[in-house]
Amino acid sequence: MSHPVLSVSASYALALRAALEAAGNQNYRPGTLFVVATPIGNLADISLRALHVLQLADVVACEDTRHTQALLRAYGIDKTPAQLLAVHQHNEAQGAQVVVERLQQGARVAYVSDAGTPAISDPGARLVQAVRLAHLPVVPLPGASSVITALSAAGIAPGIQQHGEFVFVGFLPSKTTERQTAVAALAGELRAVVLLEAPHRIEALATALATLGTRQLTVGRELTKQFEDIANLAAQDFPAWLAQDANRLRGEFALVLHPVAAPQAAAADTRVLQLLLAELPLKTAVKLAADITGEPRNALYEQALQLKKPAA
Repeated sequence: MSHPVLSVSASYALALRAALEAAGNQNYRPGTLFVVATPIGNLADISLRALHVLQLADVVACEDTRHTQALLRAYGIDKTPAQLLAVHQHNEAQGAQVVVERLQQGARVAYVSDAGTPAISDPGARLVQAVRLAHLPVVPLPGASSVITALSAAGIAPGIQQHGEFVFVGFLPSKTTERQTAVAALAGELRAVVLLEAPHRIEALATALATLGTRQLTVGRELTKQFEDIANLAAQDFPAWLAQDANRLRGEFALVLHPVAAPQAAAADTRVLQLLLAELPLKTAVKLAADITGEPRNALYEQALQLKKPAA
């Protein structure tokens, strides 16, 4: 997800000095790839270690050199055009080999995506893989992520799902039929699901998600930015929520489809067991149901016996 680089009136000179004080005495080995998270909107959401590494880097690899140059200059960091290397989704394989060569020559290379944490829906994974295969070190610098930011605002309480599990899906297919099929699959996903969407496709996504009825949805629009908007609503109400204000169609979206509530999850587990019992011997059905649902086999066995009683 990208964001406009905002001009700032306050100087980041103090932040750069603080970055040097806080992170300057750490070890930043030559020949290392630093995977650096950058803000998803609010420029102040940059870590001190990220600022220090971006200053220190011999090369900054990035999705868009013009965007990254503007971002660096907003922080008072100057890099020459020769120090910026474009590595994006269309050239990542070739760009990764250039990065590997620079690392082998002893350069410190920082990689940033246009916004947020690289390799999470953004480019970066192929680059990291290539560097790993070359037996060169990779150091991640954590920071902003629209995925985690959206989850933190969703209010999914402990106990609704096991161990806080969630599924990151990202962008659904753009074609209507494929998108509808993907949403139908999400209906059977009991865990929380994180989705991303662009403004020009959000209405189509809202229409598709509305088929999930009363399942709760947290909509994060323009997260961390000036016109941030976070709403909790039923999936079926999402299209109407968008239609209430034309401004809601603007900006980037991160959405959390909440986990299925416990009674609904139990009903879904029972349905799985019923379908298996109709086709398989009891023990085999119980084993497969345990594998599919994650429920204890003993509990499913007792439930299966109860389901078999009417037939007896």
